[in-house]
Formats: sequence, structure tokens, C-alpha cells
Amino acid sequence: MNKANDDEMLLQNQLWQRERQTIARLSSLNYRTGELASYLHNIACGVSDLLEVDWSVVTLCQKGFEKVLASSIDMGEGEHVYSLHGSLTGTVIQMGHSLAVKDAQQNPEYGEAPEGYCAYLGIPLRTAEGEVIGTVCSFHQQPRDFTKGEIQIVELFAERAATAIDNYHLYQQQCQFNQILEAEVEKRTLELRAAQAKLVEQERLAAIGEFAAMIVHEIRNPLTTMIMGLKYFQKTILTESARERLSLALGEASRLQRLLGEILLYAKPQMLQVCELDLNEFIRELLVFICEMPEALERQIEFIPASSAVKILGDKDKLTQVFINIVRNACEAVAAGDIVRWEVDCSQTDKVCIYVHNGGDPIEPEVLPQLFVPFFSTKPGGTGLGLAISKRIVNAHSGELLICSELATGTTVSVQLPVSPFPQIVWV
Repeated sequence: MNKANDDEMLLQNQLWQRERQTIARLSSLNYRTGELASYLHNIACGVSDLLEVDWSVVTLCQKGFEKVLASSIDMGEGEHVYSLHGSLTGTVIQMGHSLAVKDAQQNPEYGEAPEGYCAYLGIPLRTAEGEVIGTVCSFHQQPRDFTKGEIQIVELFAERAATAIDNYHLYQQQCQFNQILEAEVEKRTLELRAAQAKLVEQERLAAIGEFAAMIVHEIRNPLTTMIMGLKYFQKTILTESARERLSLALGEASRLQRLLGEILLYAKPQMLQVCELDLNEFIRELLVFICEMPEALERQIEFIPASSAVKILGDKDKLTQVFINIVRNACEAVAAGDIVRWEVDCSQTDKVCIYVHNGGDPIEPEVLPQLFVPFFSTKPGGTGLGLAISKRIVNAHSGELLICSELATGTTVSVQLPVSPFPQIVWV
């Protein structure tokens, strides 16, 4: 009788000791969102220690496969993914409740155990919504029974593991959502800043335009009178030196007239009168005129049309002005006999790119950003408004004007225009 009492007390002490160990193990688990692997590893090791089994794993089960998230023993590097078909874990997932098998080799109806293992205990990982997402599995090399208390211990750890995995996935989704939200906010902020900058620029140009128009008209009237007077003196008999001075004065007056015209053209709003243009045909027609320009003489202009017809909506006169300016600059950059290549590329679905390339001396990197700045010119007699006006015209077409210049390849000016329709009148 005393021996029976002693055995019972010993069993109670063992259960009490195991409960203390279980509570200690659970209390020591400190889950943090970024440390899921370490947390699950502690669970696998804790289950193995408390049950005194050879091996325990935490698995994630999806679409007929299980992936080992944590193991109490080293399984080697890389992912460990196995089919659930015919396995003990597959039976647990299918049943949706705990499964204890004393000897899997003697009970093959429950599924196949890993090689070298007999006893099996599988506990499903169930989320707060009741979804089974994985298992906590324990294996032992020798057959053994699992008591109700042992099963309850593992169920406690499985509950912690399921909560951790569920929270981790929620955390990942939240991080992804935050990244998308941050990217969208940043995108909208940049768009807003760009719109504000464009509005400020439009207001500034409008003010400059009004002022420039007033100044130009005020200068033009006395300038016209001066030119008329200078031309009158051409009819009189003058000495050679006087005729040279008169010719120089008339040349400078004409240059001033052109400058005033370009200032007025740059300052006023770009109102487009658009029509449908076939780019290949438009450039072929323009080539006839451009080839007769003094800058184009003795240069070869090679036109590479698009492989198929490309039609856009554009202002024919203003685009003519743009390409005359670009091709003239390209011809001036190369020597007689050199080639200027003019190409239409329609490989992109939303826009068409027109390239004008010359193999002349490259433009200095510090000069490139200033080419579109009004009144900046690399030419001795240039006004510095040609490219600035061209850029405004291209922008008015909802396009983009870019310049790329490298030592090895030369200089390429690209005009990118949308192929989709836009309003008949555009103000910039």
C-alpha cells in the first residue's frame, strides 16, 4: 500500500514538475514580429525537451505541401518542403485535430513517418478564425504512448505558434500596405509639387510675356524709324568707310529685330492648332526645305522612317519650327560631308520618339543643363532662345525634349510625343 502511494506521489511530482517546466518555457517565449524563426525554434525545442522526444518541428501547410519553419535538430541549410500526401502530417491537416500514434510502422493507415522514427504526435496550428495553417509535430525513434497531459502541453505551444505565425503574416501585410501607401503618398506629393511648380512657372511666364510684349512694342517703333533712316542713307553717295559703318549698323538693327521677335515668340502662350499628322510624310516634306538651308549644304541628312505609319495630333507649323531648329543645330555641329541621322521610332505603345543624331564634338556635361535656359547660347551670334522655344512647343504637345551627348557616340536630340489624342487647343 505504501509503495502504491509512493508511486502515485512520484507521478504527481513529475506532472507538477512538468507543468512548472511548461509554464517556464511558455513564459520565456518573447515573440517579436521580426524574430519569428527564433520564436518558433524555441517552441520546437521546448516541445522536444518537455516530451523528451527525439525531434520536433513547426510546419506551415499550404496547397498540399508542408514547409518546415523550425526544427529542434539541425536539418541543414535551405528550405525543407515536403508533400502532405500520404504523410502523418497530411492526416492531421485533413482531420483538423490532434493525432497521437504509438508506432506509425504498425499503424500505416495514419500515414508514413520519416525514416527511422516510430512514435508521432501532431497538433494542428489553428488561427483565431479557425483556419488550420500548419502543425507542431513530434517524432520519437522508439514506440511510445502520448498521455493526455502531454498532448495538452503541445496544444498550448501550438496555440502560441499559430498566433505568432498569424500575427507575423498580418504584420507583413501591414508593412506591404504601408509601403504601398507611402509610395502612393510620395507619388501624389511629387505630382502636386510638379503641378504647383508648373502653375508658378505659367504665372511667371505670363507676367514675363506681358512685360516682354510691352517692351518689344516700345522698342520696335523707334527701331523701325532708325532702320528706315539708315536705309535712306544707302541711297546717298557715301565714302567706303561710311558705307561699311552703315552696313554694320543695318546688320545689327536687323539682328535686334530678330531678337525682339524671338523674345515675343518665347514669352507669349503657345496656342496649338492641331491636326492629324503622318510623321513619316511630315518629315519627308520638311526634308525638302531643310536640305536647301545654308547650314545643311554639303551635309548628308539620312532619314530613317518608322516601319509603319505613325499618326499624331500636332501643330504642323510649330513642329516644323522645332525640327528646323534641331536639324539646323545638328548640321552646324558636323563638318561638310558628315551624316546627320533623323529617325522615327514607334516601338513604344504610348509615345513616338523622333531622334536627330550628329557625330560632332560632344557637348560639355556642365553645358547640357543650360541649353534650354533662355538667352544661353554656345554660338557667338546666337540669341539663346531657339531650344527654349522648341522645348515649350514640345511641352505644349504633352511631349518631352531631351538631349544626350557623349564622347563616343556624339549628340542625340530626342523629341517624344504622345500617340494618344489631346485637346485641340493647349495653353502652356
